[in-house]
Amino acid sequence: MYDHDLLIVGAGLAGLRCAVEAQRMGLKVAVITKVHPVRSHSNAAQGGINAPLTDRGDDWKGHALDTIKGSDYLADQDAVEIMSQEAGDAVLELERMGVIFSRGEDGKLGTRRFGGQKVARTFFVGAITGSALLHVLYEQSLKLGLQVYEEWFVTSLINDDGVVKGVVALDLKTGELEAISAKAVVIAAGGAGRVFEPSTNALICTGDGLSLAWNNGAGLMDMEMIQYHPTTLARTGILMSEAARGEGAYLFNSEGDRFMEKYAPDYMELASRDVVSRAEQTEINEGRGIDGNVLLDLRHLGKDFIESRLGYLQEVSVEFLGIDMSEKPVPIRPGMHYIMGGIKTDVNGETGVPGLYAAGECANVSVHGANRLGANSLLDTVVFGRRSASKASEYVKTVKDSKILTNEHVEKDLNRIKKILNNKGKFRTSEIRNTMAKAMTEGIGVFRDQKSMEYAKKIVEESKIKYRDSLVVENKGKVYNTDLLFALELGYMIDCAESIVHGALTRKESRGAHFRTDIKDRNDKEWLKHTLIYRDRNGEIKIETPDVTITQWKPVARVY
Repeated sequence: MYDHDLLIVGAGLAGLRCAVEAQRMGLKVAVITKVHPVRSHSNAAQGGINAPLTDRGDDWKGHALDTIKGSDYLADQDAVEIMSQEAGDAVLELERMGVIFSRGEDGKLGTRRFGGQKVARTFFVGAITGSALLHVLYEQSLKLGLQVYEEWFVTSLINDDGVVKGVVALDLKTGELEAISAKAVVIAAGGAGRVFEPSTNALICTGDGLSLAWNNGAGLMDMEMIQYHPTTLARTGILMSEAARGEGAYLFNSEGDRFMEKYAPDYMELASRDVVSRAEQTEINEGRGIDGNVLLDLRHLGKDFIESRLGYLQEVSVEFLGIDMSEKPVPIRPGMHYIMGGIKTDVNGETGVPGLYAAGECANVSVHGANRLGANSLLDTVVFGRRSASKASEYVKTVKDSKILTNEHVEKDLNRIKKILNNKGKFRTSEIRNTMAKAMTEGIGVFRDQKSMEYAKKIVEESKIKYRDSLVVENKGKVYNTDLLFALELGYMIDCAESIVHGALTRKESRGAHFRTDIKDRNDKEWLKHTLIYRDRNGEIKIETPDVTITQWKPVARVY
């Protein structure tokens, strides 16, 4: 039962696209996920998926340039070229699988504009695109015979002399630890949004996959690049999709000014996310906000249009704030949304650790750089989810024996869990977690400086000590012990937070989402570089700064 050719950690879009492709290649594939697959965080992606289809007069170079400019020239251009070239086929394949994309009046697949792009190349399913894609890929994978370890939590990778050969995982339903062997493992476990509070991310986004890879020799790249989405709902932090601005919504301050004209006169509300977030936060900081928010106004679009094209957003606004968007503007503010950084991979998902691959938000193939364009995240998952499956399958064919000494690996994790359960500490998981997450938002926010980043680092270090020495888990049971689960997740979150603050303190410039008020300029001469953070054999943190790959687009001033 617990032996596979390919084991995929995570069942979001990247994981399921990888699973479908690997099954088509004849591999014995399983996914392991701590929630039901269609409850993965990909379900929350709303606005759409980018693709430059040539029948619209578009081309891959235009999409690539918009992506590279959006990244503030930190994206590796060879990777961006691949993503843009394969985007059209990826989207059309999804339609053939069964995704019912919204259509225009001409009967063709409908498009809307997203930030940082002059061309309307975002294909969508109303405001539930991620959910639609996720359900179809799950159906396709089941049809092909996918085995799903549902409500299992991965506690460690099985690393045999530097080669990954499976995982140890906790069956949440029974409380039992099991070793699951595999010839190759793909980590597709999503991001680490809950390292910050508030966040648009689901509570499950705790950086599990990033930590697992980092502690097994993989590097984490550009972790300081944290995307704040410009439009999250006041008081709740719930995402209000970029689809709203893509369909024509305006942003106003307390004085009734459509303020984006000052910051991005050409693109206005559809400038890149980092630019719009900084503009909003500036208006709020300078006293032109409304209770710490600005206003998202859709009234001019009309009730029928809003309900037909943005129905889900209307439901959210009414449900949580009691506001009908056709009658009143909605208060919004920037909120932590996405991590551009992640496990360093090549364009085929290889991490540099034999047997270990990664795809999706947890991976950094370097197509987002310092700022991700809206609707490129879904594209990233399906393009590189597929490519990681192809490369992993090649590797699997070279592996003769994946058998492992299961008892040894299980015993190690069992002892770690016993230590956590038996600890006589005084700090609950929630106390440590919330204190750290709030400090991360204060220190690594829309704006940051040396002092704020050092403050975040201090709190992370304190959290690490509290976690090690003073954590208490009150529930000692086995079945669905969420108290224990949250404690294990916190360990992963601390690892992610540590890598983020080290990356942020290393980068001595402002670029994209990393905007320092004490060093406001981009510095291509010294910092057209990635930050690459890894642990050496002694567990010490090491940082390198490899060059960004430039192919045909030289860095220029970034103007919207």
